[in-house]
Formats: sequence, C-alpha cells, structure tokens
Amino acid sequence: MPALLLVAAIVLGLIMIPFGMPGTLVMFAAALCYYLLVPGGAIGLATVIGVGVLMAIAEGLDFVLTSRFARKYGGSRRAGWGAIIGGTVGAFMGVPVPIVGSVVGAFVGAFVGAFVLEWIGGSAGGVATRVAWGAFIGRVTAAAIKVAIGLVMAVWMVAAVVLKA
Repeated sequence: MPALLLVAAIVLGLIMIPFGMPGTLVMFAAALCYYLLVPGGAIGLATVIGVGVLMAIAEGLDFVLTSRFARKYGGSRRAGWGAIIGGTVGAFMGVPVPIVGSVVGAFVGAFVGAFVLEWIGGSAGGVATRVAWGAFIGRVTAAAIKVAIGLVMAVWMVAAVVLKA
C-alpha cells in the first residue's frame, strides 16, 4: 500500500510540472514521507537527498532560465524579473481553464511580464518584443528541462522501491 501511494504522488507530481506547479516538490515530499513513515522501506536517505538535490536544481532552473533568456535577447535585469513574475502570475491566472490554462498562462505571462517591464524601462517596442520572445523561449526550455528532471526523479524512486521488493 505505501508503494502505491508513493507511485500516486509521483504521477501527481509529474502531471503538475508542465502546468507550472511545483511537481518536483511534491515528488520530493513523497520520497521524504516514504522514508520517514515506512520503517525499513525501500527509499533510503541517499535517495531522499538525491531527489532533493534534483528538485532544487529543477526549481532553480525554472526561474533562472526564464530570466537568462530574456537577458540573452537583449533585455535588462528588470525584464528578467518581469518574465519570472509574469510567468508565475500567468500560471496561477490560467488555473481556472482546464488542462492547458496554467501552461499557456505561464508562457504568456513570461512574455507579457518581460515585454511590459522592458518597455517601461525605456526600450522601443521592437526591442521589448524581442526580449519578450527570449523570455518565452526561456520559459518553454525551463519547463522541458523540469519535466526531464521530474522523470529522472520518478525513475529513481520507482527503481528504489522495485529493486528493494
């Protein structure tokens, strides 16, 4: 039964990731709970620490890549923050729309946030648009990498349970 609950939490976490929610955090919490609540369970401290490190990397990349791509495309530090804040706000605003709302909201939010703050900072519309596209590409790249890291976390935890059984 504990293994089934762990798998359910892993699947939930994987589903959450593309929607801009902290699915890797849910997966880490599941591994930690399994370790603490199942005596002699299959998930050991090394797995919990490893999954925790992967979670920290994935969540950090989610913010860093969006900002870095905005700056790579000529944006200011302000545009980078606009992309991060806009992506986060967009993900939450898109939640009422089933299935794709938060994904689209996060991407559009990153674009709009970078555009608005770059434009307010004095850049011309064309420059602000280029910066906003950079933020959009960064958000998409971050989401793809975060899903990949989530899959690695899932395989690691399931392998730990299967190999112990």
